[in-house]
Amino acid sequence: MKQISRRSVLKTGAVAAATWSIGTLAQGAPMARPLRHAVIGMGGQGRTHVKTFASTENCTIAAVCDVDPERLGTVAEALKGKVDATVTQDFFEIIHNPEIDSVSIATPDHWHAPIALHALKAGKHVYVEKPCAHNMAEAYALEEAAASTGLCVQHGTQHRSGDGPIAAVKFMQEGGLGKVRMAKAINHQYRGEIGRAEETTPPPGVDYDRWLGPAPERPFTKNRWHYQWHWHWDYGCGDIGNDGIHQIDMMRWGMGVGYPKRVVATGGQLFYNDDHETPDTQTVVYEYDDCHLMYEMRLWTRYKMEGHDNGVVYYGDKGKLEVGRTGAEVTLIGEEKRKLGGPNDLPSNVRNFVECVRAGTPDKLNAPIHEGVISTALCHLGNIGTRVSRPLTLSADGRAIENDDEAQAMMSRTYRKGYELPHVG
Repeated sequence: MKQISRRSVLKTGAVAAATWSIGTLAQGAPMARPLRHAVIGMGGQGRTHVKTFASTENCTIAAVCDVDPERLGTVAEALKGKVDATVTQDFFEIIHNPEIDSVSIATPDHWHAPIALHALKAGKHVYVEKPCAHNMAEAYALEEAAASTGLCVQHGTQHRSGDGPIAAVKFMQEGGLGKVRMAKAINHQYRGEIGRAEETTPPPGVDYDRWLGPAPERPFTKNRWHYQWHWHWDYGCGDIGNDGIHQIDMMRWGMGVGYPKRVVATGGQLFYNDDHETPDTQTVVYEYDDCHLMYEMRLWTRYKMEGHDNGVVYYGDKGKLEVGRTGAEVTLIGEEKRKLGGPNDLPSNVRNFVECVRAGTPDKLNAPIHEGVISTALCHLGNIGTRVSRPLTLSADGRAIENDDEAQAMMSRTYRKGYELPHVG
């Protein structure tokens, strides 16, 4: 392991910038050597990224980063003797290191788009976890940055690389279900209460100001910290953005639709009585010209719904098709249920990303950012509709909420001084 100071990295990066421009990286010349990849955020998904990228052919872990020295130290110890990786609490040391080709972003949601934009501006390819942005304005900025740089930006909706989901979409596209007018995304599971946490000082060595980043300055509590940040609007998007986005993206992909014309949402806390701000129960209907998509969420059920775990059910004239964590199954009228393929596949999504970066072919990404942006937007629209308690009518391009200033304002946020979004392009 090696520790590199921020000053030395910035100096090296400034020199390299004169000869290694974003335009050169975007040309897509094949990479002869293994990809040098960094992972930012050492929570559960970040640690999974480290393992997955490290085990992917033609890829090596070049750096790991987290503001929590305890988490960072655990990962660094696991890598010791295996790779010579930079270990840092400052993601800018990674962003400005010319020896690093690409980054994974597995931080809390409110840092996804800002770090991705900084990375693209520095010429790095990006694998960004879902949802790709904490609000819709960030998502659109990220989509534009990816297009302007020509760099690879893969979204963490890994089912798009799974053989079961791919087979399910192909089956429907070929007319296997007949006309499909309705699909349901199901997010049902038990997530326990978190109680009420007192305000305390941050853990030793933690750069809490950096962790807060663009979010408002608030005192530290353990319920705004590891994983529990999901349930606070300043940092997370609730479970629709945490887990539900997988089902919403799968549902939308299978139906072949983009932005809806109208969104009707309702939800609240029927179970929690604690520090949660986000709903434990939520229902969202997305209206399109010839179909309706529905999202159902309950975080207090320990049993399966419709006979399977979290997933999507498509209802067609010829029968129904279900895609869940164990794969895809179809049940046609008068026939027995049959399997179409296996489950979601993070290693395949990572392998696809690595291959596209090395080949310089962003058009071959399985989960490209422009698709991730639409599914992220549907999650935010569900939350906005829930919070204002009224239907949302969208503009023709789906990117604005019409005749509702309060709802429209929720499509962006105010950034704390010093943490404004960088401009790319």
